[in-house]
Amino acid sequence: MKNVVVVGSQWGDEGKGKIVDWLSSEADVIVRFQGGHNAGHTLVIDGVTYKLRLLPSGIVRKGKISIIGNGVVIDPWALLDEIEEIKSKGINVTEKNLIISEAANLILPFHREMDEIREDAAGKAKIGTTRRGIGPAYEDKIGRRSIRVMDLISEKNLDHRLETVLLHHNAIRKGLGKDICKKNKLKDDLLKIAPDILKFSQPVWKKIDEFKLSGKKILFEGAQGVLLDVDHGTYPFVTSSNTVASAAATGSGCGPNSINYVLGITKAYTTRVGEGPFPTELKDNIGEELGNRGKEFGTVTSRKRRCGWFDGVLVRQTIKIAGIDGIALTKLDVLDSLDEIKMCIAYELDGKKLDYLPAAVDDQIKAKPIYKSFKGWKSSTKGTKNFNDLPENAKIYIKELENFVETKISSISTSPERNDTILIIDPFKY
Repeated sequence: MKNVVVVGSQWGDEGKGKIVDWLSSEADVIVRFQGGHNAGHTLVIDGVTYKLRLLPSGIVRKGKISIIGNGVVIDPWALLDEIEEIKSKGINVTEKNLIISEAANLILPFHREMDEIREDAAGKAKIGTTRRGIGPAYEDKIGRRSIRVMDLISEKNLDHRLETVLLHHNAIRKGLGKDICKKNKLKDDLLKIAPDILKFSQPVWKKIDEFKLSGKKILFEGAQGVLLDVDHGTYPFVTSSNTVASAAATGSGCGPNSINYVLGITKAYTTRVGEGPFPTELKDNIGEELGNRGKEFGTVTSRKRRCGWFDGVLVRQTIKIAGIDGIALTKLDVLDSLDEIKMCIAYELDGKKLDYLPAAVDDQIKAKPIYKSFKGWKSSTKGTKNFNDLPENAKIYIKELENFVETKISSISTSPERNDTILIIDPFKY
């Protein structure tokens, strides 16, 4: 039995939700291993749209077990709201199909407020966060002062943990001229929802080990994309966690030998939300057309995504960093109407040609794309389920993309619908 990790190979928003849901039909267990409710997956199933933020995509399928791992930061109120929202659409969520790591860290109201305070104060230097408290929550985790799911069990322990974390935050808030957070009010609010969270709580590392021993197929689901990884992304315009495939092991409590195949979800063009370098960005009518045809608005924030040509240099780089075995190419149909399609195959920086994106943000901003042009196919690929049925120019573009990034394409998505997918390699059987 193979276990598969799914990551985004760009800046997120590559269409992971559909692909993970599609793969969930074969998986027994679906594990979310990093990020928070700043990332969203949109699933369209039998005409019903599900917008997931914290819940793993497998939650919409009967007979599957969904896990929120220790690497995720959880806003408990947002999670409970999401559970109620998904229940209202006929999805049953119980302790039998949802498990939350007892070691997962919580996002609390003062984390959201600190996120907003910093972004507002940064002006032009803002990162472009979703203002949901993700970064401040991860800071508290690393600072060893965070509140974890297990802390909700004991009122005495919770009181002590809150005292510790608020000592830190209230000192900062005073310095910024903000009101301090009241411990007792927050403690009461947490104790009210504690039973609703704790009923899902288990030692996830132990459960995953049991699932492995019993031969269950496990699908590890990442949020955002490799280019937003705190170590390997376009720092400082990144998220606050590791989004690479190896984070699946750390964020769920299993060894790297549990991972058998890494699938990189890759959009047929490039998008980015928020601030930061974007070498192939198009600030013209073509960029607008890609955004409109691809419905490029954030699932969580509704923010408009920046759009540009496919950046082969960046995807090849993230494939090597994340150990991606194959890519799932998404949103090919968005390119259907274009006369010409371009792919970035190198950069020019200060008169020199580069085959990678340098680490310094100033260099990333100055890097100019060198393109290879392709003739558009000017016909619909929407709903195509067989590679041979694609237009000839589409096949040429796909094959060139595959050769350039030096990784096999495992599937091609031709619409948001679950079944509109051309399967080339099954990650669970590779």
